[in-house]
Amino acid sequence: MNARREDKVNILLVDDQPARLLSYESILSSLDQNLVMAHSGAEALERLMAQEFAVVLLDVNMPGMDGFETASLIHEHPRYEKTPIIFITGVHVSELDRLLGYKVGAVDYVAIPVVPEILRSKVAVLVELYCQRRELRKLNRSLEEANARLAQAHSTLQVEKTLELEQLNTTLREANRHKDEFLAMLAHELRNPLAPILNAVQLMRNPQLPAAQLTWAREVIERQLGHLTKLVDDLLDVSRITRGKINVSRKPVELATVIARAVETVEPMLSRQRHELIVSVEPEPLYIDGDLTRLTQIVGNILSNAIKYTDAGGRIELTAGSIGERIEIRIRDNGIGIDPAVLPAVFDLFTQSSQLNGRGQTGLGIGLALAKRLVQMHGGEVRAHSDGPGKGSEFTVLLPRQTGASAAAAEAGPADVPDPAAQPTSVTRRILVADDNSDALESLAQLLELGGHEIHKAADGVQALEAATRVRPDVVLLDIGMPGMDGYEVARRIRSQPWGREATLVALTGWGQETDRKRSREAGFDSHCIKPLDLQRLFTLLDSLPAPGRPGAKPAIRVGE
Repeated sequence: MNARREDKVNILLVDDQPARLLSYESILSSLDQNLVMAHSGAEALERLMAQEFAVVLLDVNMPGMDGFETASLIHEHPRYEKTPIIFITGVHVSELDRLLGYKVGAVDYVAIPVVPEILRSKVAVLVELYCQRRELRKLNRSLEEANARLAQAHSTLQVEKTLELEQLNTTLREANRHKDEFLAMLAHELRNPLAPILNAVQLMRNPQLPAAQLTWAREVIERQLGHLTKLVDDLLDVSRITRGKINVSRKPVELATVIARAVETVEPMLSRQRHELIVSVEPEPLYIDGDLTRLTQIVGNILSNAIKYTDAGGRIELTAGSIGERIEIRIRDNGIGIDPAVLPAVFDLFTQSSQLNGRGQTGLGIGLALAKRLVQMHGGEVRAHSDGPGKGSEFTVLLPRQTGASAAAAEAGPADVPDPAAQPTSVTRRILVADDNSDALESLAQLLELGGHEIHKAADGVQALEAATRVRPDVVLLDIGMPGMDGYEVARRIRSQPWGREATLVALTGWGQETDRKRSREAGFDSHCIKPLDLQRLFTLLDSLPAPGRPGAKPAIRVGE
């Protein structure tokens, strides 16, 4: 029964005769345990106070304090009330004495002379039981500690779960607040242009209105409609980018062209605010592998932001050039600046500066968010910096520079080949306009009639198909969402007729997702037009068509795209 030193147990040997103690030690030494000797009952009690024992081997007949009294005192102590005691006696033990011994805690008797094998086996069994109890106590302690840790972990988990739920609720409340604020802002922004439009319409009803005021009223309506269209376009762009439905058509684009077009888009805003715009573009031709329309939108949105948040008569500087392998565009203003607390969120959706303080600026706070996403789609980055309120702002756009053969080919440019389809023909067309909105139908019909075209009208899909079959138009402008028979079905039925294969079909719709355009193409439309209709592009399309009765390729232009 070999045991490691830290696993050994203590066995107490108590006898007033040293020779017997030595004999017990010799017999039990093979158990490989710690054998502790005491020569009297009092000494035995002292030993027991100092350490714990697995078994006590106790002589019954000792002077002073005999074995029975010693055993009784041992078991009175709570620590040793269950410690097994083996009595050793050299005299015959009566049944009464045995009963007394068992009462005071003895578990067995061994007679003298001692039979070594019997003593050794009895002690070994009790040592093994003690070891098992000790192991069980260890297991119970481990279980208690595990339960305590589990309870602590459960409590911690509950706290974490509670904090997580509270955080989620806070996030949801914050998102709900942002949603309410955005909807209120959207309603405000959509209503703002309606008031001047309504006022301009009221003015135009006056038959005595001077020509100058009539022109002014028309400009008001056009300007406010442009603002409404911009709001809707921004919202649609955000939706497309968020859902990954927007693509950039990449090709080498000259930096100077991007800057020129962006400045052109904000020119009306600059004039109204009387800002000074200083533009400095590196003279060397620099190219970006990107989408000209989207790159123009990036710079235009940042310029619009600078114009919006700079007091009238302010100064805006735009510098553009190259830094190593990248194009750098910097836009600096001397406007209201950005508070450090607001700066990290300037590119977040629906963020407007709280510093406006009733300045009356417009917008949904999505221009910079759009710019950032479009820059990222071009493999670049955009940064914002401000020294604080009242100290202006600076936005930096970094884009990969196009170098090598592609840039050289772009610099050389395409061959200058005349496009006969681009030459205005001013030919009268037979045009069918179909729309269930009577105002939209009549206004578009009148505009086309003023252009010298022969116009036919239809208020729904059935009328449109009947009119198309009867007059066989050169061009059909079809509203998609008509009752009874929608524009898709009308287009399919027109295309099924021999005469309908040569007609030019243009879809009129408020739906502009790629899936909507694909559906239009599949139905047989040549062009997909997003409302409100761009009349200039429509007239360009009409002028580019071959003369009626003459074969010719249909134009590639997509109205309203």
